[in-house]
Amino acid sequence: MPLTLNSALDDLRPSGIRRFSALAAQTPGCVSLTLGEPGEDTPASVCACVRAGLDAGRTHYPPNNGWPELKEAICARMSSTGLAYAPDEIIVTSGATEALYATLTAMLNPGDEVIVPMPAFLLYESVVRLARATVVPLDTSADGFQIDASDLAAAITERTKAIVLTSPNNPTGVCLTPQSLAAVAELAVRHSFYVICDDVYDQLVYAEGYEGFASLHPELREQTVVVNSFSKPYAMTGWRLGWLAAPAPLVAQIAMVHQYAISSVVSFTQDAAIEALSTDVTPMRESYRVRRDFVLRRLAGMGLSCVRPDGAFYAFPSIRKLGLTSEEFCTRAIQEAGVALVPGSIFGAEGHVRLSYACDSVTLRRGLDRLESFVSGH
Repeated sequence: MPLTLNSALDDLRPSGIRRFSALAAQTPGCVSLTLGEPGEDTPASVCACVRAGLDAGRTHYPPNNGWPELKEAICARMSSTGLAYAPDEIIVTSGATEALYATLTAMLNPGDEVIVPMPAFLLYESVVRLARATVVPLDTSADGFQIDASDLAAAITERTKAIVLTSPNNPTGVCLTPQSLAAVAELAVRHSFYVICDDVYDQLVYAEGYEGFASLHPELREQTVVVNSFSKPYAMTGWRLGWLAAPAPLVAQIAMVHQYAISSVVSFTQDAAIEALSTDVTPMRESYRVRRDFVLRRLAGMGLSCVRPDGAFYAFPSIRKLGLTSEEFCTRAIQEAGVALVPGSIFGAEGHVRLSYACDSVTLRRGLDRLESFVSGH
């Protein structure tokens, strides 16, 4: 019998974001505006907790779903946004990536369908395919990246198992409106599917009074999974820490995937996570707001239209008028101008590019100067 591998891997491809980041790194002097990587360092008080944990011998197996005190702190953090969860409804995960992987793996059977509003982070499609299920893309580009109720209704079939919502969105930075979320809620009730909320940017929202799906629609609590991460708001991308919250019966099933995938997150990082949850992210959010406004002014000056991002740290300008595909645009921008962005095609939205303004202001200005030079030449 010939040696073979899992055929679900056949259609998967390496991360396009990483591909363009690598190309930028291989190009001397290139300014990279590719990764959603905060330019700031993890707060010193958070790092100090790791040293204290190691000194205290916090090096043994923790409970699979996380230390009780961390889960309690997560519940308190969620309560501040109107979400009521108990510690037994929380799993501490290896970033939001593992939370999404465990959730989708626990939910999906071969042939199930998952609706993903596009453009979207490419992780969702990859995990769904690994579970031998199918992604149903929902194009939102004609509606300012909002969800149209009739379009969503048309995407639902008897095999629809879930929808994945990311708000603020990656790559657009757009927050879903109450109208978009209400459309999802109405159809989720009618057709009985799960709503997976990827809320990793929920602390980086610039508009006052924003509420996510789970807060606005508690009537769907039994069908909702909330995923979050320490990576973005606390500049902890390399720590690989996140969590998910769901009703206890669903958590028990997801926990089995989590247990057999990673057992648990690292023991001596969990006290640091508690410290992070008590850290005020307002200064970081405000710095991103300033950079957002700067980016929008510069893009307008280049003649590139861009839907206003109300959160996260991405802009998603249109490049259609330049007559280049997004892959061509980004490849040539690196080669000819020394600035790297990410093609919109990677997120399912040709005709756009993603620009990350998570970097420091000096790097951002230099990158935008080069982008302006490149655009003016085309």
